[in-house]
Amino acid sequence: MEYNSFVNYFKEKYGSRLQKVVIDAGFTCPNRDGKLGVGGCTYCNNSAFHPNYSVSSKSIHWQIDEGIKFHKVRYHKAQRYIAYFQPFSNTYASLEELIKLYEQALSHPQIEGIVVGTRPDCVDEAKLDYFAQLQKEKIVVLEYGVESCYDATLNRINRGHNFDCAKWAIEQTAQRGIVQCGHFIFGLPGETRQKMLAEIDIINSLPLTAVKFHQLQIIKGTQMEREFIANRADFYSFSLEEYLDFMVEVLSKLRSNLFIDRFASEVPPRYLSPHQESWGLIRYQELTKKLQKKLKKV
Repeated sequence: MEYNSFVNYFKEKYGSRLQKVVIDAGFTCPNRDGKLGVGGCTYCNNSAFHPNYSVSSKSIHWQIDEGIKFHKVRYHKAQRYIAYFQPFSNTYASLEELIKLYEQALSHPQIEGIVVGTRPDCVDEAKLDYFAQLQKEKIVVLEYGVESCYDATLNRINRGHNFDCAKWAIEQTAQRGIVQCGHFIFGLPGETRQKMLAEIDIINSLPLTAVKFHQLQIIKGTQMEREFIANRADFYSFSLEEYLDFMVEVLSKLRSNLFIDRFASEVPPRYLSPHQESWGLIRYQELTKKLQKKLKKV
């Protein structure tokens, strides 16, 4: 058994790999700034999820230049780049302000498009119409943090929106022909292995182009770390081998035309809680090899 990598989607459509360069444009989130709540999602520390060159105090062009330097060292074959607006909710501003920020990135001579990470409650029809128009000239991908298909889970992690909100955003995005990726986390509190697998039928029904799966990693100092310490029994924590076996089952259930952006997350060890079993320093490339080895046996 094999799976469709989102990297291959870009290779097939544009002729080569497109490397994401992360940009921190200084956004926040409505469940963080008081509009919907404070504290953000209970699992979140954004510093753990984006590289050191991505600094909101620096200009967008500076971040792009530093990101390209970084990727030329890490990925020697990287030649084409897209700007990845990743930290926090990158449509959480007026359309006028958003256009100014995106255009700064798109004006860089080595940037061919944008990937915009956001929440489904931070888009509206006017913003989606803009992305649809922009896609006629540039590469555009919207990445929605859905996290779970269950409202009880979304409420518990202080997400600030329900699943119907995510479904509306995904459907409206698909109607405009915009490429989109949905982000989901496995191992959130209260979700059993059976409940996580049951989400796959729901995900299959969504008109997504791609998905990004992460295993829950408990980050130091977060509300979720405190919950984990207080009641570990409420969390389904995967060992490495258990997660790879779980992903084999997930991939066997996913519709065949759904691309996989990622199937696991990496967090620098200094951010990880000592209370959760660690997978060690294994990198995503090695995880991919291990998963592919298992898939060949299916």
